[in-house]
Parts: sequence; structure tokens; C-alpha cells
Amino acid sequence: MATRLASIFSPALNPASAPAQLLHRALPRFHHRRACPSPPRMSSSPAASPAPPATAAAGGDKPAAAPYGSWRSPITADVVSGADKRLGGIAIAGDGRLLWIEGRPEEKGRMVIVKEEDKPVDVIPQEFAARTLAQEYGGGAFAVDKSVVVFSNYKDQRLYKQAIGTGSPPVPLTPDYGAPDVSYADGVFDPHFGHYVTVVEDRRKSSLNPTTTIAAINLSGDDTLEPKELISGNDFYAFPRIDQNKRRMAWIEWSHPNMPWDKSELWVGYFSESGDLAKRVCVAGGNPLLVESTSEPKWSPKGELFFVSDRGSGFWNIYKWVEQTNEIVPVYALDAEFTRPLWVFGISSYDFLGNSNCVIFSYRQQGRSYLGVVDCDSGSVSILDIPFSDLSNVVAADDYFYIEGASANVPLSIAKVTLNESKTKVVSFSIVWSSSPDATQYKPFFSTPELVEFPTSKPDQKAYAYFYPPSNPNFQGLPDEKPPLLVKTHGGPTAETRAILDLSVQYWTSRGWAYVDVNYGGSTGYGREYRERLLEKWGIVDIDDCCSCARFLVESGKVDGQRLCITGRSAGGYTTLASLAFRDTFKAGASLYGVGDLTLLRAETHKFESHYIDNLVGNERAYYERSPINFVNQFTCPVILFQGLEDKVVPPDQARKIYNALKEKGLPVALVEYEGEQHGFRKAENIKFTLEQQMVFFARLVGNFEVADDITPIKIENFD
Repeated sequence: MATRLASIFSPALNPASAPAQLLHRALPRFHHRRACPSPPRMSSSPAASPAPPATAAAGGDKPAAAPYGSWRSPITADVVSGADKRLGGIAIAGDGRLLWIEGRPEEKGRMVIVKEEDKPVDVIPQEFAARTLAQEYGGGAFAVDKSVVVFSNYKDQRLYKQAIGTGSPPVPLTPDYGAPDVSYADGVFDPHFGHYVTVVEDRRKSSLNPTTTIAAINLSGDDTLEPKELISGNDFYAFPRIDQNKRRMAWIEWSHPNMPWDKSELWVGYFSESGDLAKRVCVAGGNPLLVESTSEPKWSPKGELFFVSDRGSGFWNIYKWVEQTNEIVPVYALDAEFTRPLWVFGISSYDFLGNSNCVIFSYRQQGRSYLGVVDCDSGSVSILDIPFSDLSNVVAADDYFYIEGASANVPLSIAKVTLNESKTKVVSFSIVWSSSPDATQYKPFFSTPELVEFPTSKPDQKAYAYFYPPSNPNFQGLPDEKPPLLVKTHGGPTAETRAILDLSVQYWTSRGWAYVDVNYGGSTGYGREYRERLLEKWGIVDIDDCCSCARFLVESGKVDGQRLCITGRSAGGYTTLASLAFRDTFKAGASLYGVGDLTLLRAETHKFESHYIDNLVGNERAYYERSPINFVNQFTCPVILFQGLEDKVVPPDQARKIYNALKEKGLPVALVEYEGEQHGFRKAENIKFTLEQQMVFFARLVGNFEVADDITPIKIENFD
């Protein structure tokens, strides 16, 4: 249940401007697509009338004292939704320029391949979108060889070949099966046989249990032949990578009930003259006495196989396979994570600098990313200094590379970094692409995250979070008041929240909210032991840690203990609902496509995660006892739910069951459903609406203040 963690982001909202795809379940008498919101009823609690929205101090004056939450901010929901550009992968073309996939909220989330020029240009025509649905979460939707791109087209899921800069239309490479039931991902060009080798997910016989293979695709484009199957028989495959020097291929595979970060195997196969894999060797992961997660195999320019594994130490480090002796040797050993969990295809956490034996890499340690170069001949390591504190994918040329990164005051970006001749120092750094190029104008309003280490409910155990205090140069809180707190629970749950500039966070803090993003036990970035705290404990450890973090901030004097709210997406939505059902810490919650019924989730979810929940929950009794839907009688506070109607990971029935049960119980509740949205909202108008309605929902029910923005709230059952 992962969501894209790197980034998710006024005029009055009135009936005429409500999203056209919106269905308000909170207004059952209106079942057409255009919602008719009720007029606002700005009561917050029986005890007090809400404070009016704040008026800013005049220029040059000291900040005006005003109730937290009522501050006016230029970081509007329109600004936030417009800044929600996504990245879907990067690659270097034959001329040394960068190609990337960007998601555009203003085009309803369309994923577009773009090429770096003096002015960036779209590579694919308007009617195409580069996005694969393999394993539901996709990734690895394109690859480039010289001036030719192969990509997965979203609408029909077929592979197409596109010549860059020629104006010619894309040419289909795979058959038309009459429906988008076959997806392709993580492909590479085969220099030996002229094929495109890719992971194939075939859902024609079963959408819940599709077959996954690695296959070769004919690149001639003269006709669309059936893919030639190279490897099959296991449940999952990823990272087919071909040696440019010899006829051999590496790949990763794993089987139920494991997720790839639990246990996976690295294999190498040798091609015959006919292009079949005649011989196969398990390089890593096959030893039953050594549990390891392997990832990211890559062949060096010299034909040596590198890969990432958490063998032995429990931390994902870079290793090399010595074929002659069948040994595995560490390239750089550190108690740090050199990759991230394989939720999406196409991860690239390290690369080779040209034809040298130098590797550019990044790693995570104690909540921060580091960048370095290791000379594999001498073993020397150089740590590089760049403005990013958070790093992800990297692709390299000879003396330069492109890297995805961000920091607390730099939004998700791609930078071009040039190194000196010895490849030990940065010579130049420039931003090639930014998810929010206009974000810097709001810098005076940015809240700087503080890494918080807090005690968990288990003695002598710590967990981590990023705390964002309220921040607005025009306002300060009232002397006798502490700010309301919004606790964010990340998705996954095997994932990590990061301290990067996210305007959807700054939307809250610039209005006077405190905000904390929790890396509860089970999160990644801290090694296998931390990651496995959640095994058979989902719905226990995560909610304990979120509640412990909130209490820690209250006891530290940073926030108001009577105004604690919680929100989360996907698996974070489950933690939100479970916290509201099984604890009394929070006063209201917002669930975005969250899980309410673990048993239903197991029955209906897709193949990739079909056994994941068993590992996290355990036995049948735990499934029942940790499902919030079974304990609606224990909910004591208001809840607002948001759901995409095309969601196959967490089907819409989950939100509807929670909504109907809370409505019947008499608690304040609202449900917003979006047509055309899947697992995660991509359309700008829906991102904006979701953010605004969370804000006004919390303000009306627990905030004791009026929001400064002109937002018309939807009707709340059992309240309006």
C-alpha cells in the first residue's frame, strides 16, 4: 500500500467550482457529479466560539498575535496542487542529455517523457502517457538507447518505440489484446540480439493472480510479435540487466509469501546462440541459512556484476560478485541503507561513471542522505557535498551525473552534477528540473523540520519523526495558547517519510498548525531490525508509536494536547483509523484511501501484496481484532474519508463501510469519492479539494478557530 513519498501537493470553493468528478457521499440526496456543499457552520466545540481569521501585521511591524490555525498564508491549496509534479524515472540519451518522466496535475496526472534541451521538450505526443500498471504501482515505464525511447503507454499498456526529435509517431511493439491487461516494466535494450528485454505482467486470465515473466520484445516494429518468454515460474521478477560485454543477464526474483525486502534472489543466466537462457546460476539469496534481500543488479563497464544486499549486517550495502571464485565481496560496508524498498520498478541508487571503475552512490543514515564516489580499484571513498539532504535515483555519464534530490528548503528536483578529473569533488551543480520552481518565493513561510527521537511504549526503545513547528513571518500565536498538531502517518507501511520541502506540509504550518511526520517502527531507512518491528504487529507498533510521538510533543510543551489530529494515506490511512478506534489520543482524523477491514483487504488486494498483509498481521484472530471496521463502537471522534473510485489496492467499499457505520453510530463523518482516481490522487482539482476539506473539517470540529481561506465546507453527517 505504498504511495509516492517523495512529493504529494485561494479562490473560494463554491458549487460551480467543485471538481466535476466529485461525488459527495456525505450528501446522499445529491448523486450527480456536481456537489452542492452546505453553507458553513463554523462552530468548533460546545465550550467556545471559534476565533475569527487573523489579520496580518502591517509591513515592518512585528508579527501579529493571532490564534494558531487562523493565520493567512500565500501557500494556498491552488499553489500546493500545482506543485504536485511527480517523477517517474530518469535516463541519459545518446547525446548525453537527460530524459525524465514527469506527472502533470494540470493534465489530470498525465505522465510525460521530457528531454533536456535549452527549453525542455516533450518526447511523446499529447495523446500518449508513459505509465505502466505492472504490480499496480508501476515504475520503470521507459528506457532509452541513443535516440530511441521505448515506453509503456498508459491507456492500452502496450509498449511503443519513439524516435526522439523526428516528429514521427510512436510505433507499437507489442500486440493489441483488446484491453489493457498486459503490462510491461523495467525494460532494457539487448545489444546482442536486438531485443527489448522486460518484465511482463499478464492479467488476461486473472487480475488478482496474474502471471509474471521476463520476456524479449522484437524491436523491428515491422509487426507486433508475441513476446519471447525468457524466464518464468516464480511469482515475481525485477531488474533484468544485460552485460554489454558478454551474452548474459542478471535479474532479481522472489516468491510468496515474501516481499522483495524480506527475501529475494539474484540470478545470472547465459544466453545461447538462439537468444534463450541456456544456463542459470543463483548468485545470492539462495542460501537457506542466510536471509537476505537483494536488489539493483548492474554490470560494470568491465563486465563485473554489482548489486545491493542486506546480507549479514541487516543494512542494504553494495556488493560485487567475483564469478571466477563465486565469491561475494563488499564494495562499501556501512550501517546505512544504499537502496530503498522495491515498491516500484526502475530504482537506480548507484551507477558507474563512464568507463571508469568508479561508482557514484547515495545512502541513508539516521534520517539523512549522503552522496559519494567509491574507486573500486583503490577502495577509496569520497563523500560529495551538494545542496540536497535527500537523494534517490542517479544516472551517470563520464564525469557528470544526474540525481533526484531535495532538502528542507528545496523541493523535489533533478540536478546535474559535474566532478573534477579525479572524480573526488563537485565542480558544478545546477537544477535541471523542479517539481515546484516557484516554491522559493514562499521561503520566509517555510517551517524547518526537526528530527525528533522519542521513546516508544517498549522500554529503552526509540523511534523517529520530523517535527515542523508553526511558521509565518506575519503571525505569532497567542501568549496562552499552544498550536494544534496534525500527525502524519506514512503509507507502505514499509516505507520512509523524509525531511524534504513539501508544500502540502507548509500549507498547514504556515497557517499556525504544528505538523509531525512519523517514521514508526517498521519504516525503512534504519535497517532490517527496525523494519521488522512491524512483522505481525501492524496495527500495534505503528499506532503506539504515533500516539507516543504525539504525547511526547505535548509533554515537551510544543503542542496543545486537546487538539491532536491524525491523517494518513493508504497504509497510513489504516494507522489513522486504527489509532481512532483503539486509542483515545486524537480528537479527529482524516483517512485518504485507508484500510478499514484487513480481512477484506487480503481478499481483494492485488497479487504483489496478497501475502504482505499476512506477514504484517499474523493469524485470523489478529485480522479481526485489528480491523477498525469491527470496532466502530470504539470510535469517539469525527472522521473524514477520501477515496478514489478506481482504486484496486484499497477498494472503495472499505471507505463506504466505515462511513456508513460511523454515520449510524452518530459520529460526525464525511466521505468524498473521486471518479477517475486510483490509489493516490493525481488530478490538481482533487488534490486541492482534499487538502482544503481536511483543513476546514479539523477547524470546525476541534480547532476552535476560523480558517483564513474562503473555503465552503461539505456537509458533515451528524453535525450539520
